[in-house]
This record gives sequence, structure tokens and C-alpha cells, in this order.
Amino acid sequence: MIGRRPGRGIVDVHAHLGPYSLFYIPEPDAATMVAVMDRTGTEVTVLAANRAIQQDAHLGNSQSLAAVDAHPGRIAAYAVINPWQDPERELDRLAADERFVGIKVHPSLHRYPVTGARYAGVWEFAASTGCPVLSHSEHHSPYDSPVLFETVAERFPGAPVILGHAGITPAGVDEAIAAAGRYGSLWLEVCGSQMTGPLIRSMVDQVGSDRVLFGSDFPFIDQRMSLGRVVCAPLTESQRQDVLSGNARKLFRWRPLPGEPEVGDE
Repeated sequence: MIGRRPGRGIVDVHAHLGPYSLFYIPEPDAATMVAVMDRTGTEVTVLAANRAIQQDAHLGNSQSLAAVDAHPGRIAAYAVINPWQDPERELDRLAADERFVGIKVHPSLHRYPVTGARYAGVWEFAASTGCPVLSHSEHHSPYDSPVLFETVAERFPGAPVILGHAGITPAGVDEAIAAAGRYGSLWLEVCGSQMTGPLIRSMVDQVGSDRVLFGSDFPFIDQRMSLGRVVCAPLTESQRQDVLSGNARKLFRWRPLPGEPEVGDE
């Protein structure tokens, strides 16, 4: 039945932390986010600090780790790799610190294409380890339009890449679906102000429920609103559970997310 509460804890694979320089976000702190998670039934949220994405990757990544330490078992961290800010240093830090479970890149904000040489280290690391990479993706962007990730998938077939927002617009969703349909290393993520239940259903129908992930863009978009789009989408309960938790648990295997049961426990 549409709208039934999921049977397992939800995993939110796309969230942020802290203030943003371009507009005001109320209560963007980790403690407030965890309080909302308690109400939505979200077990763990994977986030990247806005400071890391915007101004200082190294300092912002430290802020993300502080949130992990303050809320063990509830918050997990992406290491933001800015291609203009010593990406090799942050990749080395990621490799050495087990509190990081994935990589976050934002090519549109950093004005550097996903196919550029400065990102090669990211894709090489992901291909060799299985570390998931969450990237912003945006229709018609010269930096991270969904079609550009086909080149990444062709060059680095073992690199698991999450197309954040799945291209953002309805036309972008179509483009992201086409790219993911051609390359199994590309995953679709559902957050965005233009996302709807029918678009989520289209992703599931055309790519399969096993490569669509729940993300909220919290606190840019309230987690409750983003979650409602999936809970009320025209999906079967099995498909909904895949999107809300099962797929994330399957994808994040390089460093498992908090709360994941040991193999054989289920």
C-alpha cells in the first residue's frame, strides 16, 4: 500500500551540513538534522559540509568528521574533493580515515568537468576500491550533465558513481536514465525541487529498483519533504524499500554504513 512506513531504517545518501554562502538555511547543524531523522525513521545520513564544497575542502571535511564523532551511528561523511584545492591531499586523507565512506564532487560549482584530468584521481580511486562517488548532475551543464558521466563510466568501469539529483529537471532525469541504462556503474539519486513520484517511478521502471537511491539534499530541502516523494510514489513496497535503504546498503560496501548488519544476520 502506498504510504506505508518502511520496515527498515532509511538511508539518506545526499545531505549537507552547515551554512551556505548564497542563501540562508535555517538550523543546518547536525544535531537538528538528527532530531528530524528520529522523526522520519532515518537510520543514517551521509553528508558533506557546505564549507568543504564552497570555500575550503580540507576544513569542511574536518567539520563533517566532527559531525560523525558527535553523532556516532547516525551520521556518515563524504570527503569532498575540489579539483582546484590539492585533490591528492584529500584523497590520501580519505584513504587513511575510515570515518569517510565516500567521495563528494560538485563539478558545476567548481566549474570543472567530470571528464577533466584533475578528476582522474577520484575515478581511479573509486575504480580500485569500490568507493562510491556522489556527484552533482545537472541537465545542460558543461561540467556535469548526465551524458558526461558516460565517458567516466567508459574510462573507469569499476567506479560506482551516484548521479545526484539525476539531472535535476524532468529532461535531465530522462538523460540520467538513459546514461544509467547504458552503464551499470551509474546510480540514480532522487532529491531535487522538481522531483516527483512519477519521475521516481520512471527511474525504477527503466533502470530497475536496484540502482535508485534516496537522497534528500537536507537541509537545503527538508528531509521530510524529500522522503514524502518516495513514500507516496507509485512503487511496490519491495521497490520502495530498495530505494529507501536496500540499495544504499548494497552500494556502500567499501566502508559499510553505520547500523548495517553483519552478513548472515538477516
